[in-house]
Amino acid sequence: MAGSLRLEQLLRRIGTRTIVDHLDLTVAGGDCLALLGPSGCGKSSILRLIAGLDWPDAGRILLAGRDITTLPPVRRQVGMVFQSYALYPHLSVARNLSLGMEMRGVARATIERELDRVLALLQLDELRGRRPADLSGGQRQRVALARALLRRPQVFLLDEPMSNLDAQLREELRPQLRTILCGGSAPVVYVTHDQQEAMGIADRIAVLRDGRLQQCGTPQQLYEQPANAFVARFIGRPEINLLPQPDGSLLGVRPEHLHPVAEGGIAARLLSREWHGASQQLLLSTSYGPLRWVCNGDQPVEAELRLGWEPRRVHRFDGRSGLRLPD
Repeated sequence: MAGSLRLEQLLRRIGTRTIVDHLDLTVAGGDCLALLGPSGCGKSSILRLIAGLDWPDAGRILLAGRDITTLPPVRRQVGMVFQSYALYPHLSVARNLSLGMEMRGVARATIERELDRVLALLQLDELRGRRPADLSGGQRQRVALARALLRRPQVFLLDEPMSNLDAQLREELRPQLRTILCGGSAPVVYVTHDQQEAMGIADRIAVLRDGRLQQCGTPQQLYEQPANAFVARFIGRPEINLLPQPDGSLLGVRPEHLHPVAEGGIAARLLSREWHGASQQLLLSTSYGPLRWVCNGDQPVEAELRLGWEPRRVHRFDGRSGLRLPD
């Protein structure tokens, strides 16, 4: 029976470098948690610890109340989807999917029933006789996911599963992937460096930096109440404007929350413009430094103007620690 996944004070070092720094996280059954952060922040290392491919230097991993910290991978009931898909190139889709069940001694009738179920679920039935080289990137990604589903795991682990796909295909597959992953009772841990992907798929997002958890919450919580300046910069595109203040604090204003004002605000001069159809992104010069502004695509913009914001839209951070200051 699937249950929650708990990471308690998880520590992983390589030499003198701390890769995962006393991490505490919980993922409930049926929930999807995205691990998000820049390269080298520890995302994939956390996945390897959960899968049993590496062992922690300290801490515990609990799955459905069972301590699996030192169990070998084969005893963890983990379904993992790799960035490279890891399919056997000489085998058909059906054989790639059935081989694991055959090796576990599953009865032929059960194999066929399970194979029909997962091929139908992922719309792969017509491709069962093809080899990986004859499939598109999106199709290979679905085959890799199907193989994980066939294990009926207690936890799903996905390591940048769509990073090899183009942007349009990632956008098309995102809702399908969320429906499939979040429709069961197993916890899901999804590693990505793409914040749009994380916000579109995950119930909650854990933002990491140098192996340390910066904040964990829903996409809306991270966007509206970032715990520090790093999270504020990492969540939301274009990046938030951080304006230094006389008292040493940083004033955070998101580009989409700026608007022209007749007086007050900040004097700005237009440097460049990118048109995106329904919206336009502008870079402006101000006495505080560069300022990013996103407005309607058909809004006229003067070469020199003043920009303001609503007080409730402002974020304030400590200039040294980067921590959020009380509203």
